[in-house]
Amino acid sequence: MDQDSVHMVAASKVPMLKPGEYELWRMRMEQYIQMIDYSLWEVIENEKVQRRLELKAKSTLLMGIPNEHQLKFNSIKDAKSLLQVVKKSFGGNAATKKTQRNLLKQQYKNLTASSS
Repeated sequence: MDQDSVHMVAASKVPMLKPGEYELWRMRMEQYIQMIDYSLWEVIENEKVQRRLELKAKSTLLMGIPNEHQLKFNSIKDAKSLLQVVKKSFGGNAATKKTQRNLLKQQYKNLTASSS
């Protein structure tokens, strides 16, 4: 499989949100959105009002939310608000966030150790 094929396979898989893993999902979703269309993430982050891009950004975020939660988030009007509401719903409490940070640090250490 050549380099372009690997990127196409990775680009086709929308990161799915799992309860308690909001931060990890957000990072993966940011990378995914920037990979398919960099300007979409700017729409989410900066609330640039470009109707076509706003709809695309919102629908891309919704694709990463499991079906059983779709109705809760479908009525939200813009992508930035959607991301904020998803964070409130799935971001977890302080203890959960600390555990997630420690897990990400450990994964990073494992990744840097394996690459060197």
